[in-house]
Amino acid sequence: MSKIGRKPIAVDNAKVEVKGQQVHYKGKFSSGVHELPSFMKVDFDGQAIKLTLAESNNANNKFWGLHRALLANKIKGSNELFEKKVQIVGLGYKAELLGKTKVKFSLGFSHKIEQLLPEVVTLEIDKTGQLLTFKSSDKEVLGQVCATVRSLRPPEPYKGTGIKLSTEVIRRKAGKTKAAV
Repeated sequence: MSKIGRKPIAVDNAKVEVKGQQVHYKGKFSSGVHELPSFMKVDFDGQAIKLTLAESNNANNKFWGLHRALLANKIKGSNELFEKKVQIVGLGYKAELLGKTKVKFSLGFSHKIEQLLPEVVTLEIDKTGQLLTFKSSDKEVLGQVCATVRSLRPPEPYKGTGIKLSTEVIRRKAGKTKAAV
């Protein structure tokens, strides 16, 4: 049995409509449709959505928890925005917002790096240019954008400079020491 799959999904303020294997949702920030596989059933009582298996076997249990988590994230994102903070660490390293969908990074390379943001992602940069707050109603796209930004200059273990998520902990290494004579 899936421990995640059997949990009910709270609907809160989203409008949810079930049509066969499709769950239509509409909220303050987004709307869409989630298609469920044929071996799953949906029970909606107006307050919460409960997913159950029509055919139970070991392979289906994995997809039960997966689809429950994906649907829960979509419904939660339609009501409130997901948020991730990214820190840029280093002297002269910073980001600058150009318009709404373009970001220019100065990361110690010989050139500036420009990055386009998807339409569903918004970005706020503090006045130092080193704390970036990404917000989106789509959790998957938000994670992918943060991973792409982090990959521009991953944190290095000796000085700790680079781009990291605010929740990430960088293991620092000791540098070389002089040999005693």
